[in-house]
Amino acid sequence: MPILPKERDPRLITVRRGGSLTDEDHHLLAEWAAVCAEHVLPFFETACPEDARPRDAIAVGRAWIQGEVPMRDAHRTAFVANAAGRGLPDPARFAALAAGQAVAVAHVAAHYLGAAAYAIRAAAASVAVGDAEKARLKELGWQRKRIPAALRELVLEDQRARNDICWGVFTG
Repeated sequence: MPILPKERDPRLITVRRGGSLTDEDHHLLAEWAAVCAEHVLPFFETACPEDARPRDAIAVGRAWIQGEVPMRDAHRTAFVANAAGRGLPDPARFAALAAGQAVAVAHVAAHYLGAAAYAIRAAAASVAVGDAEKARLKELGWQRKRIPAALRELVLEDQRARNDICWGVFTG
């Protein structure tokens, strides 16, 4: 299921591509996505302690923020992180996908919300079925406390707008 809407919000498209998103705000979204993915990374690392691909992807995303990695390299790294999750139990798989989405923010800013959504799915999948809703809400609350203040309203609006295509994880 795609996490990007058919009609893109111009506030999540960079200025150079005809939108209104500044580089500074793009970097803030990328860092928040990295924080969300990093928070659930232990689910992956517990399942695959020798596999550094998702952690490395988050590092590449942060290097892109600092101007140390070209966007194309960051974008390619997203596929590497996603591949790390193939065939794994849901908590580990979703954590790897969160890392892939986080580094993909360099290419398309709107992927930031995918990192958050997959992180929430990882948290919910990491507990017994009866505890999943509580874990989802806890992760959602944890993430929302860390939204950059300058972008809080944009992120919350985007969560409401894309909640249905993001598996309903932003309800609450």
